[in-house]
Amino acid sequence: MRIAGINIPEHKRLEIGLTALYGVGRSKAKELLEEAKIPLGTKPKDVPADADARLRAAIDKVKTEGELRRLVSGNIKRLKDIKSYRGSRHGKHLPVHGGRTKTNSRTARGNVRRTMGSGRRTVEKT
Repeated sequence: MRIAGINIPEHKRLEIGLTALYGVGRSKAKELLEEAKIPLGTKPKDVPADADARLRAAIDKVKTEGELRRLVSGNIKRLKDIKSYRGSRHGKHLPVHGGRTKTNSRTARGNVRRTMGSGRRTVEKT
């Protein structure tokens, strides 16, 4: 099953597989299945054609994938353009919502510390 340009995994239940779509989580997936009148626990290969059409119509009403990504990136760009604090944090790839930076967010800052034994190589005995 392919929805909005994304392949939905065939071996997973629909409420789990729909989370492959950007902007659809578990609760939104359950809402969409209720709206399309598809029982929970159904696998994509078992969905009849008429239910498939109802599901696609329900998903088209929700902002997902490219449309949602453009909206989010536009919001971040707006914050950067007005030079807000949050925009500057986005620009520097730092935590935006008040996260600690001394110990957390190391990978975002590019400060990856390794433990003492992580770089050791074993010495071959000859």
